[in-house]
Amino acid sequence: MFDTLRSDFQAVKDRDPAARNTLEIFLTYPGFHALRSHRVAHWFYARDLKLFARLISHLSRFLTAIEIHPGAKIGKGFFIDHGMGIVVGETTEIGDNVTLYQGVTLGGTGKEKGKRHPTIGDNVVIGVGATVLGAITIGENSVVGGGAVVINPVPPNSTVVGIPGRVVKREGKKIPTMDLHHERLPDPVAETFNSLHRRIDKLEHLVEEMKKKNES
Repeated sequence: MFDTLRSDFQAVKDRDPAARNTLEIFLTYPGFHALRSHRVAHWFYARDLKLFARLISHLSRFLTAIEIHPGAKIGKGFFIDHGMGIVVGETTEIGDNVTLYQGVTLGGTGKEKGKRHPTIGDNVVIGVGATVLGAITIGENSVVGGGAVVINPVPPNSTVVGIPGRVVKREGKKIPTMDLHHERLPDPVAETFNSLHRRIDKLEHLVEEMKKKNES
């Protein structure tokens, strides 16, 4: 329990440059408060005291604007930045050293029972307003861009952008350190248009050369 508390606290210090001291984190960080409440609620939930667990979760939601179902499983070093509007579903599984920004939804699809929410691997960063739906897996060391809607599994060491989410491999190499720059993401649509624009320029150049040859 104390190891988990220490890793959660250290995650805030390591990933938020605005975190100035220990007291400030304990007193003013809603993400940290929501996580501590969730760990207590999950303890009761796992012992079949579900109503009491839901009451703790509901109170935490009222105080922090972060909704984490007590059934969700969350690893060590979990960090919620700001946190307003975050929703984490019942069968969600989150690995170690995961970062969520405000407005993220880890949701389910349909009314089926059993596993219906995402599994998030270690060292994953999910950007502002992103949505991950269904019983899919986001591979370790991946980054989900802000506003992305992910409905298909994501392999490890990948970047996901767009609606629906499109995977852009980072040369298949493991990211050596956690990349929190979820705003620095490729835009495959823009890259496609740029490629077409370059191709059109080449074709126009060839047409002009052919015209000059015919005139001569």
